[in-house]
Amino acid sequence: MSEHRRKPPQPQGGGRAAARRGQTGSSSGRRAAPRSATGSPSDSYDSGGEERPFGSRAEARRAAQRSSTSGGRRRAADGAGHGGHGGGRRGGPGGPNGPGRGRGREPDPYKKRIVDYPRAGKYGWARWVPSWKLVTGTFIGFCGSLMAVAGIAYAMVGVPDVAAAAKAQNNVYYWANNKPMVSTGGETNRQNIKYEQIPEAMRYAVMSAENKKFETDKGIDPVGIGRALFNMAKGGETQGGSTITQQYVKNAMLNDQSQTVSRKFKELLVSIKVGREEPKEEVMAGYLNTAYYGRTSYGLQAAARSYFGKDATNLNASECALLAAVLKGATYYDPAGATAIDPAATQEANTKRAKDRWSWILSEMVKDGHLSATERAKYTELPKLQNPRSSSELGGQIGYLVDLAKGYVINNTDITEEQLRQGGYEIHTTFDKKKVADLEKAVKKVRKENLDVKRRPKTDTHVQFGGASVDPKDGAIVAIYGGESATKHFTNNADETGAAVGSTFKPFVLAAAMQDGKRDPDLGESQAQDERTKVSPDSFYSGKNKLKIKTYDGSIWKNDKGKEWLQTNDDDESYGAPPNYRIDLREAMRVSANSAFVQLGMDVGLDKVKQAAENAGLRESSLTGTTFPSFSIGISDPSAIRMAGSYATFATSGKQNEPFSVKEVEHEGGSVWKHKTDPKDAFTAPVADNVTDVLKTVVEEGTGTSAQLNGREVAGKTGTTDGNKSAWFVGYTPQLSTAVSMYRMDDDETKKSRPFLEMYGTGGQKTIHGASFPAEVWHDYMEQALKGEPAKNFPEAEPIGVVVNDLPTPSVTPSPTESEEEQTEPSTEPSETETTPSPSASETCGPFGTFECDDTGGTETGGTETGGTDGGVSSSPTESEDPGNTRGNGNGGIFG
Repeated sequence: MSEHRRKPPQPQGGGRAAARRGQTGSSSGRRAAPRSATGSPSDSYDSGGEERPFGSRAEARRAAQRSSTSGGRRRAADGAGHGGHGGGRRGGPGGPNGPGRGRGREPDPYKKRIVDYPRAGKYGWARWVPSWKLVTGTFIGFCGSLMAVAGIAYAMVGVPDVAAAAKAQNNVYYWANNKPMVSTGGETNRQNIKYEQIPEAMRYAVMSAENKKFETDKGIDPVGIGRALFNMAKGGETQGGSTITQQYVKNAMLNDQSQTVSRKFKELLVSIKVGREEPKEEVMAGYLNTAYYGRTSYGLQAAARSYFGKDATNLNASECALLAAVLKGATYYDPAGATAIDPAATQEANTKRAKDRWSWILSEMVKDGHLSATERAKYTELPKLQNPRSSSELGGQIGYLVDLAKGYVINNTDITEEQLRQGGYEIHTTFDKKKVADLEKAVKKVRKENLDVKRRPKTDTHVQFGGASVDPKDGAIVAIYGGESATKHFTNNADETGAAVGSTFKPFVLAAAMQDGKRDPDLGESQAQDERTKVSPDSFYSGKNKLKIKTYDGSIWKNDKGKEWLQTNDDDESYGAPPNYRIDLREAMRVSANSAFVQLGMDVGLDKVKQAAENAGLRESSLTGTTFPSFSIGISDPSAIRMAGSYATFATSGKQNEPFSVKEVEHEGGSVWKHKTDPKDAFTAPVADNVTDVLKTVVEEGTGTSAQLNGREVAGKTGTTDGNKSAWFVGYTPQLSTAVSMYRMDDDETKKSRPFLEMYGTGGQKTIHGASFPAEVWHDYMEQALKGEPAKNFPEAEPIGVVVNDLPTPSVTPSPTESEEEQTEPSTEPSETETTPSPSASETCGPFGTFECDDTGGTETGGTETGGTDGGVSSSPTESEDPGNTRGNGNGGIFG
């Protein structure tokens, strides 16, 4: 008989229906199986294996439901095909009715998902690897979203309006008393011209230099954009590779010059729209009318006026090529230089860069078929330029003051040159209007009373003065004299001259001797560096003319060619009584004896002298020939600002304050930057006060007597360079430190090389030295600048150091070489208090091209005060160099 036809046994209680409802049903039969056949968990708990009757029908039903639910859940996971274990009430998944429909089966968690991730049917790491369908779909969706966003953004951006582009505001500069000085720097020098007024050569010069495919491109350069984005990702520069269209758009978006991805994206969209909708003629005109050419000039017309003094329509190909070169960056390609913005942007460096690019652009124009080779051959030199300043508002000293303040802001705050060009800033300077006027008046007085170009054209032409005045308490620059007028003489003589400072450098040698001390000649080099003797100003050194210079250990110093050095004094004069010519350092400073300070520098170590000069406030870049004996007597060429600031360090008993020209910058009514005074300990108070005490002697009874002030203590030093090509006076009171320089140099600032000229006979004087015109200017200015202020005295100098070389040294029989040198005829050139002239170039043989050679004895005679560089020595002179008397060593401006 068939199994499912067999009648099951009757339950023991509860009735037949209750028993039927209480059992777990078989999937293959209509009737419930006996309790013992259901596999119910209750079976395992019955003692003796007997069935436990249910108390009621309801209880049996609930038990059956609980059993069915738990069993169904377990069996649902076993898959199909097991007909005897269906989940639920109506048969299992393997039965004749197909998949089980019992309520106990779990739903598939991966069934009918929109995104199959993590992937169904995969296990382990494979579940987390997206399928190609998912990757492709995601990429298509992303690109579609970007296109939608770009389309919306493209529709929203507009084409720039040339007339409204680059509308910069003025910057307002204030005097120290917060009264307005001048409004300038914004887009006041701009005038749009039509495309027809733009010379064809200018259009082609720009295309050859920046965008050869301009006439056919779509306004953007994908390669350039990719490069810019890559650079931005690396955190580098973002410019490079832009088309003329992109540059025009950038200029037109002056109100937003941020280097962000969103700003670049907007610029890209505008460029695309301009490239599609605007004619090329309009784009070219827009670019040239909004571009910045330097010299506060926006647009081609203003640039043509600023650089060449003519209208844009009259520019020739050479002039167009130069303006196209300037577009690369006026700070570094304007031949006039821009050291107020960057000390590296000197006239020499900028002229070379401009000439190289100018020449390249002309050649590219020939290569591109825009210029004939015949016309190109005409242009071998840069076109003649006019003075960078033409605005009457910047005449006199104002232009120099504005440049100084502008450069200080750019180099000492987070405000960029580009932001400053946009304007809207209020710049509060440290300049005292009265003191600026007093300094200019003092220079004009000396000029008027002493210089006569008509009577002495060969000696009184090309004379330049420079000056700076600094408040010692905080380093504020209260006044400068930059030249005759900023609209006539471009170079700021207070900030950059290249004129060597001569004996005004000697106080740093004395300070190093007292601060660090001289080395012991009896010790080894390493031990001598540590065990030093601090030198008193009363120490003795030789004031002998043509002194043979020695190293600290007593050996004769020799140069690279094995030549010995004999240091000369003024007029070949020896100081001190023979035969030892002993002279104390105070006296040596009073009479400005070179031999004593050159030997002192060798004993202390030129590295310590260099460090003392830097501690006082001089810049390393302005210090020249730091390994040669003449370094101690002023072959370096720091600026008047730096010299005034470094002497102020002595006035404050050794506290050094960095010179500054701007107190505060405001923008849109709020302060965005303020200067904070941060004094540094340069020297101990005893060292600084003793230097001041020695320099008081110079003014009271030495070479600086012409700088004495009524009722005030003054400390200062004169300085004149070899060849009489520059003269200085630097001095200070407790309240004010001022430096004044004088030199002669060709006024044509467009010349690549302008040598310093001798000042023999200038102003009707035999020679010009620091005690003459520079000290006179200093005196007249300081009398007025300090008028009304109470007189103050310097701190009392306490004894310091050890008196070295106190015992007379035995007489030494001079070597044949020394005897021969002393028998030579003295110089026939005129000289006066501090210096002798330089020999001609054919006579030079030393590292600075200024020392006399003696073929018989193998010695060299050092030039007085400088050893003779006159500002023309490179930062690393070599034995073979003979740079001549050119301007400076490249330290540039910004308080050089």
